[in-house]
Amino acid sequence: MKRLWDRGESLDEDVLTFTAGDDPSLDERLIPYDLRATAAHAAMLHDSGFLSLADHDALQAAIGELLASHKSGEWRIEPDEEDGHTAIENRLVALTGDAGRAVHLGRSRNDQVLAALRPWLKDRLDELAAAAILVSEVLDAISAANVSTVMPGYTHLQRAMPSTVGLWAGAFSAEIRDDGDGLVLAKRRADRNPLGSAAGYGVPVLSLDREHTTRGLGFQRTHQPVTAVQLSRGKAEATALFEAAMLAQDLGRLAADICLFASAEFGFVHLPASITTGSSMLPQKRNPDVFEIARGRTAEAFAALQEVMLITAKMTSGYHRDLQLIKRPLFRGLDGVLQTARVMARVLPLVEFDTDRLAAAMDPSMDMAARANRLVRDTGIPFREAYRLVRDDPTAGIT
Repeated sequence: MKRLWDRGESLDEDVLTFTAGDDPSLDERLIPYDLRATAAHAAMLHDSGFLSLADHDALQAAIGELLASHKSGEWRIEPDEEDGHTAIENRLVALTGDAGRAVHLGRSRNDQVLAALRPWLKDRLDELAAAAILVSEVLDAISAANVSTVMPGYTHLQRAMPSTVGLWAGAFSAEIRDDGDGLVLAKRRADRNPLGSAAGYGVPVLSLDREHTTRGLGFQRTHQPVTAVQLSRGKAEATALFEAAMLAQDLGRLAADICLFASAEFGFVHLPASITTGSSMLPQKRNPDVFEIARGRTAEAFAALQEVMLITAKMTSGYHRDLQLIKRPLFRGLDGVLQTARVMARVLPLVEFDTDRLAAAMDPSMDMAARANRLVRDTGIPFREAYRLVRDDPTAGIT
């Protein structure tokens, strides 16, 4: 097996390992997308007159075979292949001969990786949005079942005003649903076809039909001009990670509330043994680990976003090899948020609210704002005067 750029010269193994990095393992998830992009590119080459019908048909059959065999685990990217693109081309050549060598016409790994990564990113954002909606629906059910379940509302972690479990759950539902909308909108930057930009400056001499692959791969539009494609690297990824981080933050704040409410000092909720863990030293302990990990995943999402943005922050235009370092934080960040959303949807219905403890925490002083408002309504005095009266007279505004 040879690397696509190999001229037969020896390469230091440590340099190869360092520069290839995690790409052989990270690219495994992109193989199906890379193969579909190769199929679309082959169809375009054939329709443009650069690939014979026989070679086209042979390639399409081989791509279908590689899709199935990769899905079944029959082959994986070899470490010395560097990346998924090389692994695919090596196998296409082995299966089809010169047709496998011809299909790279008009392509570079620079646009090839984006032709795989962007459809993968769109699918991942749809998965994240669906998971956010699932959490929101669980919270809607909790809200509907607890419309009249009173609980203190807090500001500065001090009891502030009367609220209900329904309002508490409804607030998180609304924001997490909004996060889902943001994730769908985040697909915009990923919905542009990079194929035909090649190494970043188009394809000299040949007249390739970029709109052909735009339609074939289901992109909304073709990324123009060709020089903008590499300049955009990291932006679709950062946009996706930003919206994922917003979801992680809301899930983390929800988890933080559950951790607080499950403490003995609050006792607002009870967590069943099936979603808690024990202590290796303290026999009496049951710990809300699942919610603590969900809370901590917020930092992971934010860190992934920052890593992607910092990789590209000082780059000049054109392609740079360190762009491949974006994949690891992108995958890690999105995977972590998706896993968190799915586990939260699973455990939230099992949280039990202690209505007695909640009711006992309803300090009468939390009605003071309502009493001031009542004085304004009934007497017409300015709010600030009503505020002072209620503050100084415990009975003011009580009807």
